[in-house]
Formats: sequence, C-alpha cells, structure tokens
Amino acid sequence: MAEAVPVRCPACLRENGYTAPVFPCACGSPVHPPLDLSAPPLPLTHRTWSDSWVAVRCESCGRESEWPHPELGCGSCGTVVRLPVHPVGGVAPARRPDARGGSAEGGAGAAPSDASSDASTDPGAGPVGGGAAAGQRPSAPDAPPSSEQASDQASPPPHTVPQPVPVPVPRPAFRPVTIRTARDAVATAALYLRWLGFQDVRQPDGRPIPSAAVDLRAPGLVAQVDPTTAPAGLRAVECVWLNGLTASATSVYFALAGYTEAARARADDLGIPLFVMDLTGMPQPVNDPADELIGAGA
Repeated sequence: MAEAVPVRCPACLRENGYTAPVFPCACGSPVHPPLDLSAPPLPLTHRTWSDSWVAVRCESCGRESEWPHPELGCGSCGTVVRLPVHPVGGVAPARRPDARGGSAEGGAGAAPSDASSDASTDPGAGPVGGGAAAGQRPSAPDAPPSSEQASDQASPPPHTVPQPVPVPVPRPAFRPVTIRTARDAVATAALYLRWLGFQDVRQPDGRPIPSAAVDLRAPGLVAQVDPTTAPAGLRAVECVWLNGLTASATSVYFALAGYTEAARARADDLGIPLFVMDLTGMPQPVNDPADELIGAGA
C-alpha cells in the first residue's frame, strides 16, 4: 500500500495527508499513479472528462491502463486540487520486494543469542537451599495460620474480581468504487452511508441527471449527492438542511467539485457534514461535522 504524503493546499497553505489509491491491474497486481511531489498541486476549477484520467503502467506486466487522476479536497477550506503525476516512462519502476519477505543482503547472518549460557552464568544466583550466613542464628519458623485466616486468604471478596471490559468492534475499511458516471457517484455515496451505519439507504429509481443533485433517504437520514462539475453553493446546503429538519433526520451532502466559501460557512453554522468525492470513489470530510459523523457513525 502506498504511503501517505503531505500535500499543501495552494489556497490556505494547510498540509493535508494524501495516500495514492491502489487499483487492480488486469494481471492481478496492484498499481497506483506515481505522484510527482516536486510539482505543486493545481486547484481544480473546471473538470473535464479527458483530464480526469491518467495513464499508469503496471510494474509487473508492463500494461498501460487509464485510471482516475489523483485529487484531494482540503480539509480546511474545501479547495479541490489535482496532484501532478509522472508521465508513463518518465520514472523508473520501483524494485518489487522479494516474495520471501526479505532482501538478499542482511537479515540472515546474525546468530541467535544463547539464552541458556546467560542463565547458567548469572552472578546473582546463590547456592541451592540458601542456608543462613556463617555465625548467624537461624530464626524460628513462623506459626501456621489459623483455619479462619487461611479461609480469608483463599477466597478474596467478590468485589475484588475484575469485570471484563467490552471491547468495541472496529469498523472495517471502506472499499471505494471508481466513479465514471453520475450513477456511480450516487452508488458510492449510498455505500459510504451504509458503511457509516445507516440502514436501508434508498436510491432513486431511474438514471440520475448529470446536471441535478440526487437525494438519498434512510431512517434518520437525508443526503444529497451533487455529481456536477460546479462547486455546491449556499442554496444547496440550506435545501438539504431544510429537508432534514422537516424529516427530523441527519442531513449530509456529497459533492464532486467541492463547495463555495459561503456554502462551507453556512454548513458549519448548521452542523451539516460535507464530503468531497474524487473519481477514485473515496469520500473525504471537509468540515468538523463530517469528522464527527465518521467518528460516531449512525
């Protein structure tokens, strides 16, 4: 799995952690876009279908495939940036690790220490039996405890027995789905809501319209998914908040192109969780209510 790298937002200069997504090659090997960390990230103000894909070469079989271009939503200001990627052939493929779990150099020449030798030469070990020192009178043996004292020592009081502490079951990792169409965006948001713990998430019937937001409903939940290429505005956030207020439910918003500053400020005031989805299908929280929803779940 690729390591997380720091990415500085060009708008607010905040550093965000980013991990390049891993895709399955046709040969079965994992591939991920080689990030160009020497080039600064570029704000994504207008999304086109042709620029949303990047060619990646598999290090195992050499196959070239097109995968979603790496993108990241800033967790502070909500700006969506596109991360530069080395072109195919512009960077040498990294050497794959040995299948046996180690390299040919090092790791096999060190001999284990002889624990038995250390134990036999312990300077602190005394003679077996441990008699009294020379010239010292041995002390009298202690009197045996009475039957009542032995009973008290054998059975401790019930309140001293520690009770087992229930261990919370960790939530499994979310498995993203590549977004290629508006319907994929709606399906990904529904999967993410189920991962958060919402049951019976209902998707609308029919094919989503690319120029309109789509509603998702569940018991105690009203969500809206915006698959358009324009940032979600103030009115969209207020509408999903009113819908949730009417249904006495939690309101959540998903967008592909981020949010305007007015929409982010209004969502913070109303406590609306905002998420940004990139083409890899991994929603990213962009405000504190979204972080709280991820931590607490449904």
